[in-house]
Amino acid sequence: MAVGNHVENPLEYALKNVVGAFSGAHHRKTAAERAAARAEPEIRKIGLADLTASLRKGFGDFGAARDDVVFIAIVYPLAGLVLAAVAMRYELLPMVFPLLSGFALIGPLAAVGLYEISRRREAGEDVSWMDAVRVFRSPAIGSIVEMGLILIALFALWMATAYEISLLAFGNGAPPTAEIFVNQVLATGGGQAMAVIGIGVGFLFAVVALAISVVSFPLLLDKHVDLDVAIRTSLKVVAANPGTMAAWGLIVAGSLVLASIPALVGLIVAVPVLGHATWHLYRRAVG
Repeated sequence: MAVGNHVENPLEYALKNVVGAFSGAHHRKTAAERAAARAEPEIRKIGLADLTASLRKGFGDFGAARDDVVFIAIVYPLAGLVLAAVAMRYELLPMVFPLLSGFALIGPLAAVGLYEISRRREAGEDVSWMDAVRVFRSPAIGSIVEMGLILIALFALWMATAYEISLLAFGNGAPPTAEIFVNQVLATGGGQAMAVIGIGVGFLFAVVALAISVVSFPLLLDKHVDLDVAIRTSLKVVAANPGTMAAWGLIVAGSLVLASIPALVGLIVAVPVLGHATWHLYRRAVG
């Protein structure tokens, strides 16, 4: 009996690429590859015009590959909703905002597939959701995973810190409803202190995440440098362009906040646009 061609579904395709990535993770680098991995890229000065151009190209990539990137991006808001639902169900209501805001810390990791789509479009290649999964075949997959683990650890540390801060106002237990929670935050000294301290500490976590990752993932994907080189380059980009990077951080944060209203639905558009724009910003900031 003849057997027809089997068409892989997205889950099968992704799983195959993940397995293939780790089965080839121990590739021994040549001397030339080792030298290239240690090369320090050139850092460029960029301005607000570069941010505007990057966003414009990000929208262009989103429009050209909309069907494919929406399929990828829908996972992000769904995961956020699941986390929020779990927090509310298990009487962790004060942790809902830290969960949703802190979830942005691992956004650069979630956007790796989008960087690959932008890279391929830039090279004039046809793209699909399958190209996003092919990042698992990248020679830099080991460093990409390690960078992702750093961001996940940062997210976990933020959650632990936010929980300790929440004890300022809710040491006797979480409020039973969202309405009571909001009233306690706005009308009590402990609630107001929790909000102010939480926002301030969360801002510091966001600055650290931005500084170490703003160009790290695109650089790893593009030039296959070592992880420490990628992080150091990201820090240099921020140091060389503090005002521009601060503006970029505000754009990202503001876009994610607006896209989260209501029910995180807008993230289906905001996440891919920002992801693609980050790739083009990397191209302008790193030689």
